[in-house]
Parts: sequence; structure tokens; C-alpha cells
Amino acid sequence: MTENPTPVILTELTDDGVMLLTLNRPERHNAWTLEMELLYNELFDRAEADPAVRAVVLTGAGRSFCPGMDMSVLDGASSGANPWPTDQLPPRTRPMSFPKPLVAAVNGACAGIGFNQALMCDVRFAVPDAKFAAAFSARGLVAEDGVSWLLPRLVGYGNASDLLLSSRRITGTEALVMGLVNRLVEPAELLPTAIAYATRLASSASPYAMSLIKRQLADDQSRSFTESRDSAAELLATAKRAPDYREGVRSFIERRQPEFAALGAPPVPETVSAPLREEASS
Repeated sequence: MTENPTPVILTELTDDGVMLLTLNRPERHNAWTLEMELLYNELFDRAEADPAVRAVVLTGAGRSFCPGMDMSVLDGASSGANPWPTDQLPPRTRPMSFPKPLVAAVNGACAGIGFNQALMCDVRFAVPDAKFAAAFSARGLVAEDGVSWLLPRLVGYGNASDLLLSSRRITGTEALVMGLVNRLVEPAELLPTAIAYATRLASSASPYAMSLIKRQLADDQSRSFTESRDSAAELLATAKRAPDYREGVRSFIERRQPEFAALGAPPVPETVSAPLREEASS
């Protein structure tokens, strides 16, 4: 029997540094498997380490994004089998520690694990007819992967309670009203729009600054305003010693596109000259 050579996640890197990750089990609507999870984590590790990757867009092949765990896995687990070696895998929250911009292009069914992964992206675009569902209570499960922490921060406590308790499906249109998605896009334009947005981040924003901002957004969820303010002051001092600060100011003064270094090792701090500080404050 010949093994299927097609990977369960496809990758493509644009000339502008945007990595497109496509969940690729269209015959199963991109339902999640152990093979997919292992490759998923591996690809995020590669994308983080690769300076050529400045942003990532996540989508699904065919008509679905990801409807959750493959039913064959759920069926085995509900019968007492152990098809999923959870004690040997890292938490299913890799996107939360990814330091580069991550955009979800939700093209269809998005439930269970797929719902969780979409929520862990920084920005979500969706088609109006996309179907979102937490789905856990309908399977006799609890909210997994920290979604009970994340979802209220996106849509509010009341909406999060509704979605998690009822497991009801909502369309992309309702998801936009709730704040679950950032923008609705017609199907033919979904992927081009998401890639264009990611390209803009990759080409005009400092990778180093965006990585710090992502850390702020995550850390400040559990901080007071004063703690957030004080932490921002420390990060600001660090950012001002990095090369991206000088390049950001110079490119603005010279009215040109900035040329920021790729995200890799932390930038080597440099002394900012007095004239540059004066230009930045003027």
C-alpha cells in the first residue's frame, strides 16, 4: 500500500515573507489528527526560527477551516482507548508563544480544536457564511486549551458563556458583531485579503517591536493598569536601544519604506544619538 505523499499541512512562502499554512485534509474537512498536530507544531517552530518568515497566514483547504478533532479519534477516546499520547505532546497552544504576526483566514467550518486555533491567532478574517462553534459541551467535554480564558477577552463574558455552554453554531456575520472576527471578506477575496494584510505587517512594521507588543498583549491580561504602564516603560527603554528604533525614525524623516531586520536573535542595543532623539520628539 502506497502512503499518501501529500502533507496534511501545506506551506508556501511569498516573496514578501508571508508563510501560508494550509490545513490539508479537504476530504475530511481538515479534521484534526495526531499527524497534523505534530506537523503543525514543527512548522511553527520552523517559521519562528526562519528569518525569511515575517508573518504567517493560517487557513484550510477546500470548503472548511477545521471542524475539530477527527471523529475516528474522538470515537476511540470515548470508548476508553488512548489514541492520543497527550503526556508526550506539548500543550496545543503553540500560536500563543509565536512571536510573529499570525492571521487566520477562516473559510468555512471552524469548531473544536479549529475554533481554538483560530482564537489563538492575532487577527481573524472570515467569510460571512463561515460556521464557528466551540462544540465542547455537545461532546461531553470542557473548554480546552485555555479557551475559557481567551474567549471572554475577545467577546465578553456573556457571549463566551453562551458559546461555551450551548455549543451553538454562529455564522461569520454574528462572529463579527461579537468581536470574534476582525473582518468579513467574500470567499474569492478571503485569502488575498489576509495575505495582503500580513504582507503589510511584514513590510512596514518592525518584527522586533511586534514581538514585544504581542508579549505585552498576552502579559497584560493578568496585570493591573499600573503594572502594565510600568512594564511598558521598561520595554520602551529596551526598544529605544535597538536598531529598529533608529530605522523607524530615519525612514519616517526620509519618507521611505523602513528596512527592518528580520526577527531572529534579539537586536544588539546601540546608543541613540542626541540629534536622533530630538528628531523623534519633534
